[in-house]
Amino acid sequence: MANYTITTTDTEETILASVMGDPQEWLTNLIQEKARVKGDSIIANLVTHCNNNEIALAVGRNAQITQAQELGLITTAATLGVPVEE
Repeated sequence: MANYTITTTDTEETILASVMGDPQEWLTNLIQEKARVKGDSIIANLVTHCNNNEIALAVGRNAQITQAQELGLITTAATLGVPVEE
């Protein structure tokens, strides 16, 4: 499990609090939702790949993400030179 630390100035914290009830909770939800959506996409690609290549599909979400990684179906954004999303 990874832990991420974000440091803001007092001014940034004031601004964030004006648009987010709890900035920590909001950021946690943002990251978890982004991971869920991308995970769904990875699994869809894995299912297609396994069906096209007659490969048994792993059982369970975590196992399927691991299988996709082992099959080389997941590439990091940094490797692809993808810019940071805004």
